[in-house]
Amino acid sequence: MTQSTVAPAASPEAAHLAAEATLYRLAAVLLSYPLAETQQALEDGRLSATLDPAWQTLTGEAWPALPPSASLEALEVGYMATFIHGRRGKPRVPLVANAYEALLAGQTPGSYMLNVQAFYRHFDLQAAQGDEGHTDEPDHLATMLEFCTLLCHLESRADADGRDASPYRRARRDFIARHLAPLLHAVKASYADAADQGLDATLAHLIEVLPDWADRQRARLEAQAGPCPAPGSKAAAGAANQAMWD
Repeated sequence: MTQSTVAPAASPEAAHLAAEATLYRLAAVLLSYPLAETQQALEDGRLSATLDPAWQTLTGEAWPALPPSASLEALEVGYMATFIHGRRGKPRVPLVANAYEALLAGQTPGSYMLNVQAFYRHFDLQAAQGDEGHTDEPDHLATMLEFCTLLCHLESRADADGRDASPYRRARRDFIARHLAPLLHAVKASYADAADQGLDATLAHLIEVLPDWADRQRARLEAQAGPCPAPGSKAAAGAANQAMWD
């Protein structure tokens, strides 16, 4: 009789990190321009079935059962009416940070964009160019969520290899504090005045719950890696040069 080998269960910390990566990744997919695959995954329940265990791991709560858009066309129309179209050629709910003057905090859009891109460059990333006729916007919410997915995977790989994973935690802490969480809160506030445009229920729920969840993630990362440097401090200046992420 041979002895069977059973793979060890993932630690609670590893399971939590995997759930974080899942939520970032699926939120990025849902907040990108709708594809037929997205509508199909909403209709057949695959998205909900993947979101639910991740959300329960992260919050202890079940992901609600939400009706999908009636068709891909309905999904697209709701997305376009909410995030692309609006008055005077401006979106009702912009998904790019540079559209919110409060987020620029006196910076020019170009300067703000450079600060966002500094995070990406440090990890050898750049926005896609000409991918299916589309150029990624570095300060688009979906791009920011994809970047956090990457940081989760880098942290997980470092843990698995026995390397120090704290630089990835600090980078994600700082990115959430400076860019992701402020944009999520701005989008939620803007959507409050545009909730009647037929946006898919799952996307609408993400807009509602992600800002507070991002705040909790920042607090969790600060408990692990220390507080985010205050603006103008020497530590913040070091982080601006990515010294804290090496």
